[in-house]
Amino acid sequence: MSQAPISIQPGAAPAKGDGLRAGPEHVAIIMDGNGRWAKARGQPRAMGHRAGVEALRRAVEACRDLGLSELTVFSFSTENWKRPPQEVETLFDLLRMFVRSDLQRLHRQNVRIRIPGEREGLAADILQLIEEAVALTASNSGLTLNIAFNYGGRAEIVAGARRLALAVREGQLRPEDIDESMLGASLWTAGSREPDLILRTSGEQRLSNFLLWSGAYAELMFLEVSWPDFEHRHLAEAIEAYRRRDRRFGGVGE
Repeated sequence: MSQAPISIQPGAAPAKGDGLRAGPEHVAIIMDGNGRWAKARGQPRAMGHRAGVEALRRAVEACRDLGLSELTVFSFSTENWKRPPQEVETLFDLLRMFVRSDLQRLHRQNVRIRIPGEREGLAADILQLIEEAVALTASNSGLTLNIAFNYGGRAEIVAGARRLALAVREGQLRPEDIDESMLGASLWTAGSREPDLILRTSGEQRLSNFLLWSGAYAELMFLEVSWPDFEHRHLAEAIEAYRRRDRRFGGVGE
């Protein structure tokens, strides 16, 4: 992504007749590169994850400044359990720290927090923090911050299919009545609008099992910047690039 000065201004809406599309409303981010960022500086991976939390705070503020309605971040995947136990515990500690230190501030800023993902297998104190964050901010009407935690796109679809299968078994639903909207409503991310734009930092170019259902028609961008170095300008530049794209959803372009 170019590092040249950006033309989009915080909170600016597309001008009529400027040839650019509106939006996006919902941006999702795969926050990648923490470990490599730390290694390049001769620091342990944990320091990269801590710097990543600071980048998340900046990203939330940037989304509010730029007028987005929803931000989803990939914080801990179902595959991350394969990492060394000490690193897994570090990631859990960072969630604890983020919720305890930022929850009240985000609540005052009218941010709504949702935490989609598998609950089974999580420690009791983590479950309590999740419930507290979701309940406290449930009525907020500003930016929605979705923290995908213990989340995997395939696991989400399986969980939704199981929910519908149970309804069929109990006679509450006929198999022939199941459609895309019904399955979508059974997913962990139900209630969120589909992401318009999915970003991945650190230069890697894959989705890594992130938002496989709701992100089916999202625009994809891969940024060379490591997540701990992510700034307001990177999001603003991505939004400007998004507004120049032609989204066809399988149809014919404009």
